[in-house]
Amino acid sequence: MTAGSADSTSIAPLRIRVRWKIFTLLFGFGLIAYVQQRSLAVASYRMMPELGLSQMQIGWLEWAFLLGYAALQFPGGVLGQRLGARKMLVLISALAFLATVTTPLAPMVLGGVGLFAALLAVQLLLGVAQGPFFPVSAGVVEAWFTPDKWPLVQGLLSLGLGLGAAVTPPVIAWLMSSFGWQQALAWTALPAIALIAVWAWYGRDTPAQHPSVSAAELAELGPHPDASVDYSISWRRLGTLLKNRDLLALTMSYLCMNYVYYLLGNWCFLYLVQERHFTVLEGGWLASTPPLASALGAGIGGKLGSVFGTRYGIRRGLHIIPLISLPAAGILLLLAVNAGNAYLAVAALALCFACVELNEGPYWAAVMHVARGDTMSATGLLNTGGNIGGLVATPIVAYLSGHHAWTSAFVIGSAFAFASAALWLVVDPTRTRRLE
Repeated sequence: MTAGSADSTSIAPLRIRVRWKIFTLLFGFGLIAYVQQRSLAVASYRMMPELGLSQMQIGWLEWAFLLGYAALQFPGGVLGQRLGARKMLVLISALAFLATVTTPLAPMVLGGVGLFAALLAVQLLLGVAQGPFFPVSAGVVEAWFTPDKWPLVQGLLSLGLGLGAAVTPPVIAWLMSSFGWQQALAWTALPAIALIAVWAWYGRDTPAQHPSVSAAELAELGPHPDASVDYSISWRRLGTLLKNRDLLALTMSYLCMNYVYYLLGNWCFLYLVQERHFTVLEGGWLASTPPLASALGAGIGGKLGSVFGTRYGIRRGLHIIPLISLPAAGILLLLAVNAGNAYLAVAALALCFACVELNEGPYWAAVMHVARGDTMSATGLLNTGGNIGGLVATPIVAYLSGHHAWTSAFVIGSAFAFASAALWLVVDPTRTRRLE
């Protein structure tokens, strides 16, 4: 070997695997999705007096989003399998952007009942657009990563969601205080345009389809479908999914856990301002603490899920985290609502949210093991259950908080957390490895 060739070898840059670039784009989509979702809850503080909306009406706007979001999880996953992730993510992200920018524009042309109806329709559209994102993303994870990495990657994706939820309260509160709620919502919608364009250019459904994936990276990923992907899913396979007992148990457990998730994710800001009497700006900053903790929890839970699955086996390894952290979340909810010190309450809420989000990697990886090949549809069913939990939580919390009964809302959440953990006792992700 010549000196010149040795030098060129020594300075050759490390090659970032294409799969991690694909992951980065998914991470960005998730972060932006949660900024779009959570902005309304913060902006509602100014929207209510300016537009003449009640807190219950804001609750119905949140509920309309969740209705569309929950309704499109399963059919969106099925459609994602038929269209492929590349086309599907462009389509749904463009619709979500349209819905997001329409919200601040609607009051310029409408008022009264017509405005409220338009805002309901826009939130419904946003939910419909975002509903398929996470099932489709799970299909991308299945295609681009090996099974031992599924909990880690799903946890890291949930970390992105938590970061989006964490930055939203302070950013929207600051923009709202400086420029008004309409400009705050409009400006935070713009980054989605660039991300959609990059994904349309660079994204692919499988590694074999991507021109930049090397033979070495394909070998690292093991046996993979070739570039001619089966985009169909039969009614028989869908029926098998809907009858699988492990998938149904995980879905019911996820439903229960997500009462707590939506309680903390959607109502923390108003709880801190109304019940704990923080100012809008201070409440905005403090309301970012629980979702930031949730983001860290999701990443840590994903890593631990991969480590435990490798060390103790899939079934036992994926059970450890939910059986410990979900009861802990129930206890922390009770501590938070009964804390005499407001800052102690914020700390308990943050720890509670972290305990909840530790479980994202285990839940989604468990479903991926149960339903290999039909991951988009199966995780669509899982997330349907999760968002039914939000549909249950939203009117309950809106009603109770509107009547200054925050304690009751938190006690109900604690009961749901314990029920969620109990349902994991009947789950065995290894029982069915492939659904025909």
